[in-house]
Amino acid sequence: MTELGYWTEQVKRGRISRREFMGRAAALGITTALATSLLAEAGVAAEPKKGGSARFGLAHGATTDTMDPAAYPDTGTQVPFWGSMSNSLTEVDAKGNITMDLCESMESADGAKKWVCKLRKGVTFHNGKDFTADDVVGSFRYHMGADSKSAAKAVLEQVDDIKPDDKQTVIFTLKGGNADFPYVVSDYHIPILPSENGVGDWRSGVRTGPFTLVSYEPGVRAKLKRNPNYHKPGRPYFDDVEFLTIADVTARTNALTTGEVHWISRADLKTLNLLSRNPDVAITEVTGYGHYVFPMDVTAPPFDNVDVRTALKWALNREDIAKKVFLGHAVVGNDSPIAPSVKFAADPKPRYTYDPDKAKFHLQKAGMQNLKVNLSVADTAFNGAIDAGVLYQEHAKAAGIDINVVREPNDGYWDNVWLKKPWCADYWGGRPTCDWMFTVVYAKGAAWNETKWANPRFNDLLVIARAETDEKKRADMYAELQQLVHDDGGAVVLVFNNYVDAHSKKVAHGEIAPNWEVDGLRIAERWWFA
Repeated sequence: MTELGYWTEQVKRGRISRREFMGRAAALGITTALATSLLAEAGVAAEPKKGGSARFGLAHGATTDTMDPAAYPDTGTQVPFWGSMSNSLTEVDAKGNITMDLCESMESADGAKKWVCKLRKGVTFHNGKDFTADDVVGSFRYHMGADSKSAAKAVLEQVDDIKPDDKQTVIFTLKGGNADFPYVVSDYHIPILPSENGVGDWRSGVRTGPFTLVSYEPGVRAKLKRNPNYHKPGRPYFDDVEFLTIADVTARTNALTTGEVHWISRADLKTLNLLSRNPDVAITEVTGYGHYVFPMDVTAPPFDNVDVRTALKWALNREDIAKKVFLGHAVVGNDSPIAPSVKFAADPKPRYTYDPDKAKFHLQKAGMQNLKVNLSVADTAFNGAIDAGVLYQEHAKAAGIDINVVREPNDGYWDNVWLKKPWCADYWGGRPTCDWMFTVVYAKGAAWNETKWANPRFNDLLVIARAETDEKKRADMYAELQQLVHDDGGAVVLVFNNYVDAHSKKVAHGEIAPNWEVDGLRIAERWWFA
């Protein structure tokens, strides 16, 4: 290895600073331009600098969207209104670890049934109002009312009481212990809002985050500008940002290549090789917790029969879909929603592989020789949803199953199809803990329990596992919970997808967080112009 190669490797590994590398390169007679190019090739981002107007092309957004955090359905609202305008008490870093945000510390007591949150001092809302414990209480109470339809209500059912101890301290008392509670309060549905009469006020658009609201056209665009009083030193870097809803992947790609936007989510995997040849474009790919699913409503015939559900699981060639639709940018699923990288992840048995004979066997157990069902799909659910549905249709024919693929409009899909029609396409960003994923999507009565599944053993064990502090016992419990979802649940988990995005080389970034797409939904705060 040459001396220059050695120092390039050292800066790549974080053993020397970018500044030190530039000095070493200059001593070797290397020009600044060449040294900068070497750093870029090594994946070492330039030092963040302030300024500029950035535009981002999102795959989501609908004319029915609102700024109400109780109902953020996708990145069209999550990215501008939580990731750019707001803060939660905690956040998940690029390593998947929980870190403090509006909390300075969270300490547990009484077997993790009590959590004391010390708040960050000197934080103000966009309107200049001081941030206090009352705002935390009001923000959480907004999701906890008896009539609440919030997607966060399920994870907050465990909260028995929340009260201020003083202006800078909040005490959460839980119904049972939960060692994962600091993860729970990082939920993007629970931004801290200014409290009005004891309840968080979302309508004003006032938050504590890095950007303030300029304008919003649902399903079209959201414009924001830098908050000059943001509590994180040096952030954000952009002067202002604009998020555009571009649901069509071809239109998103064109917007990037023509310079209309600086970044796009969910790059087209079919044309990714061609896009990667563009010298002005960079591709990012991150393996996270996200997964693509075809959830069945288990209360609606014929999906109310477990043998029908099992037949449909055996009638799918997941490897074929992973290869042809996701082109190697995904890991085949096995009908557990827990990503392999999540603590306590297990691999239930048997592994569902393509087996038409087993599918026929379970159909016969259900008293059927053949089956005809509708599957609603749209590419707003996930890139390739339509293609995956069509392939599934072909796979299932050998088992005597006729899947009618219904192509739904992108706009209004989350209001008119998801949670409304008995079988459809969906995606999940995943969650960093087993309990969080199960509580939001699979627990009885959860607002986003898309399969309407209510397995008594599952629901009882979920509460017990949450409070268990013995790691071995907890691992066994979460393995059983995953097995129950696999065997009895209504979710067909196609793949765990990689987040594949593309951006102009005019923008730069640090290590990309995998907990949500769009750099943990916080791209506006974390990225800058190169």
